[in-house]
Amino acid sequence: MAIKFQYNKTSLQHLDKQLKVRKRALPTLKNKESALRSEVKRAKDKAATLEEEFDKEWNKYTYMVKLWGEFDQSLIRVEDVVLSSKKIAGVLTPLLDEVKFSIAPYNPFTAPMWFADGIEILRSLATIGINRAVWLRKMELLEFARKKTTQKVNLYEKVQIPGFEEAMKKIKRFLEDEENLSKSAQKIVKTRQEEEAQV
Repeated sequence: MAIKFQYNKTSLQHLDKQLKVRKRALPTLKNKESALRSEVKRAKDKAATLEEEFDKEWNKYTYMVKLWGEFDQSLIRVEDVVLSSKKIAGVLTPLLDEVKFSIAPYNPFTAPMWFADGIEILRSLATIGINRAVWLRKMELLEFARKKTTQKVNLYEKVQIPGFEEAMKKIKRFLEDEENLSKSAQKIVKTRQEEEAQV
């Protein structure tokens, strides 16, 4: 990215101001990137833990596969998922507050005895699955923000800060050269005037 500038003191001051802003922001951005990286890892680990928990719970009931064919799936359904949000390093992320289920009325005397347990099993599995999905979404949001922050850190560190410094050097050299030329021209004029005055 080429930095546009003019060879004058105003441009030099503007570049200096921009450089200071970036140098002040860089440590904050690096801290944010580090915090986001650790939060992404934490969310990923939590999602993996919930997946293991889901698999463990699911495997407890695989022996009942034939019974699940008899289960009336319309008895339980997810009515609402209540989420709140929490800011982590400036990123709004979801938090699972509650999963609300609606349970259809059924006659416990005519339905198989295990239907009540089946409803609780499905409630538990659904809650774990939804919580895992929330953590995965949280991880995606944090990872996206982390990538953006990393890009900004790299832009500042590798492109803009060196670019501003180089542009400032060029302007300073130009102004010094211009000043030296001006002084030399003044000396030449002064010397000529002195020579003319002696003649």
